[in-house]
Amino acid sequence: MTMSRMETVSRDRFAFGDNWLKFIELMDDRRIDQAVSSLREALGVADLAGRTFLDIGCGSGLFSLAALRLGARVHSFDYDPDSVAACGRLRERYAGDRQGEWTVEQGSILDDAYVQALGTFDVVYSWGVLHHTGEMWRAIANASVLAAPGGTLFISIYNDQGAASRLWWKVKRRYVQGGPLTRRALVMAGEAYFGARNTGGRLVKAACGIGGPRGDRLPPRGMSLRHDLVDWIGGFPFEVATPERIFSFLRERGFALSFLKTCGGGIGCNEYVFTAPPRA
Repeated sequence: MTMSRMETVSRDRFAFGDNWLKFIELMDDRRIDQAVSSLREALGVADLAGRTFLDIGCGSGLFSLAALRLGARVHSFDYDPDSVAACGRLRERYAGDRQGEWTVEQGSILDDAYVQALGTFDVVYSWGVLHHTGEMWRAIANASVLAAPGGTLFISIYNDQGAASRLWWKVKRRYVQGGPLTRRALVMAGEAYFGARNTGGRLVKAACGIGGPRGDRLPPRGMSLRHDLVDWIGGFPFEVATPERIFSFLRERGFALSFLKTCGGGIGCNEYVFTAPPRA
């Protein structure tokens, strides 16, 4: 059994791919355009023409598609076969005559032999993935070696909230170990929790399809609030880090921070764009 398959069948792992297969049924040009805009903004580029783009843990494939739309040659992989299937379907629907410029395959960032065989890329992208591997720091280290000299590493990692993060770890593990009724109850509890927070009220209303026209507005990055909520409640393994720890870890490897977007110390991911060290 390969490492990627072992990860997939683990009892203590959320079915990320199943969630992504459901999400792609919502895909439309609005979501794609928003993903393209957010990628362009974070990377600080007008396009990616002539560049190679690696999507680690590609999930639905939305941001692989965004990179393709920006002109990149794309390589996408995920450990979850359902995620690979979702990404492949998106390629079939939207890549048109550029399908040959977009590789989609199964693989694990924790598989050292697989990582070594990939080579390097101008842009290495992994949004909300490396903290779900069960070995986050090793995953970040492996992702970093895939960036070409002077290239770009774009990652997002869950913010460390201390005691609150430890509580969410317990909730998420309970979700993956529970049956359908337990999972449904936890998602409903999550809706109630976020609904009681001033900052979360709009999120839950939109996720539940209520609240009038506002509910029709897309969340950031072209994603789906309902699917993001399920991912948040169930997403396990679950690790976190402060911005300082991420910065220090990659600075020691010669990377320079060029873009940072935090979640304000609360729930969610901090985004980091680093420039890889030049060729020695």
